[in-house]
Amino acid sequence: MIYTVTLNPAIDYYISMKEFQEGKLNSINNGYTLAGGKGINVSKVLKNFGTESIALGFVGGFTGDYIKKNLKEYEICENFVELKENTRINIKMKTENTETEIAGHSPNISQDEYEKFLETIKSIKEGDILVLSGSVPKSLSSNIYEEIINILPKGVKVILDTRGEPYKSALTKGVYLTKPNNVELEEFFNEKYETLEDIIKAGKKLRELGSENVIISLGKNGSVLITEKEVFIGNVPKGELVSSVGAGDSMIAGVLYGITNNMEIKDAYKYGIASGSATAFSEGLTSLEKMKSLLDDIKIEKESTIC
Repeated sequence: MIYTVTLNPAIDYYISMKEFQEGKLNSINNGYTLAGGKGINVSKVLKNFGTESIALGFVGGFTGDYIKKNLKEYEICENFVELKENTRINIKMKTENTETEIAGHSPNISQDEYEKFLETIKSIKEGDILVLSGSVPKSLSSNIYEEIINILPKGVKVILDTRGEPYKSALTKGVYLTKPNNVELEEFFNEKYETLEDIIKAGKKLRELGSENVIISLGKNGSVLITEKEVFIGNVPKGELVSSVGAGDSMIAGVLYGITNNMEIKDAYKYGIASGSATAFSEGLTSLEKMKSLLDDIKIEKESTIC
């Protein structure tokens, strides 16, 4: 079974307008809401692909009820811990030239609520896959992902997609896959990378620190997969960018789809690229049909062999 953890979910309010004028009344052209959070996005894309998962994390109040109702409509199983405070609301604003995100205030999570959450983690068994993604609320320890990994049984594949201290501490415990983008990679090592060679070298460092496989997203320039012995470069298929929101989560879901269909990581990588790109070309998260329609346009080249 695949489990996704979303510690800091939200109702994402998507709005689009020609331009945003600060200090003035602004009217939107279009608006809609979705139950958001990186792990929740992964679960939704997996469901679109016919792959089951169980969503874990925290929800609270009327906004939390909305998220649970939304997942029920998707027929996604969840085992969220109920909070006393409301789940946050995020704003995702798209104008003609920019995409802007406003993150809402996270609810407080008590020690009792946290311990209830750890009990849900104990249902994970050898052979399962656990996706740890997204930000950590301030009321929780920054090393919570490390703590989660410490109580997992052996043989659980962990996918790690976060940043900062939660990423650093969890990485050292050993994970199956991490998926930073080039900006997050520079942030992690506090360096600037001008060439693809520099990016690959940094990705290899992540392997040395504890990630068995590393995928680095490069936006319009494609992506890189680094495994134990090989490096692969993937392109971006042609299409019109609608919104980049959820594209990274969709990429993880695509890789998981491949893995659960008994593919090697290098073959599952192609499905990850198609899935992430299909969401970027869509209003909302990709369908299985749209993902598969891009597969023939994706080219993956072997870059080199690691000695």
